[in-house]
Amino acid sequence: MHALTDTGRSYSSAARELGLDRRTVRKYAHARTWHEVVRRPPRRPSNLDPYLDYLQQRWDEGEHSAKILHQELLAKGYLGHYQRVKVAVAPLRRGLPLDEPRERPPSPREAARWIITAPNRHGPHTAQRLQRLLEHCPELRRTHDLVRQFAAMLDARDAAPLPDWLDKLSASGLAPLAGIATALREDQQAVTQGIITPYNSGVNEGRITDVKLQKRIMGGRASVPLLRHRVILIAHIRRRYAGGPTAASR
Repeated sequence: MHALTDTGRSYSSAARELGLDRRTVRKYAHARTWHEVVRRPPRRPSNLDPYLDYLQQRWDEGEHSAKILHQELLAKGYLGHYQRVKVAVAPLRRGLPLDEPRERPPSPREAARWIITAPNRHGPHTAQRLQRLLEHCPELRRTHDLVRQFAAMLDARDAAPLPDWLDKLSASGLAPLAGIATALREDQQAVTQGIITPYNSGVNEGRITDVKLQKRIMGGRASVPLLRHRVILIAHIRRRYAGGPTAASR
């Protein structure tokens, strides 16, 4: 595929010649190595994982019997079956490293949620995964830093850094962020007011969500009077159990 596409031929032309889907040709043409297109599902963690270092050590010392290694692990507290140990050392017999558990790459939705969540609300595992992700992707690092700068403006209710922040957004080299900067500049005064004042449309959005939820619950069968009654009832329940105004976390 690289031999065809590197000559300047279109993906559609290469797909017709190879008898493949255009999206398949594009995926392989964009890949720099074969590792990028081989899907290898992550192995689930097992109770043998804490003993992998010991298995590697004993293998390097010359002990290649899975039965003996299993007995040694039993003495160390391993409760698994012999067959699991036999499968684990199989790559070592072929000169390959132990098959250690691999993390599933985060989805775009997960990565976005990690970035917009305040750092002090990340668990240790999530914080480590986010740090590794940012280290491997400079574009996400720039996006993360810009998001946190905007969150700092919201927390402090200080819009003074906004013009400089918009310039950074435009100069980020990322088209989606530059587009956001253009959109915010068109109504910059309203954005400034949104930063420096404590008011927001969260309450209205919550009420709209209530209405949509009730409509879905009723499966579209509720008449307007019944739907109105249910929405008003929810509003009364909210007022009764409300513990006072709360600020949305950023």
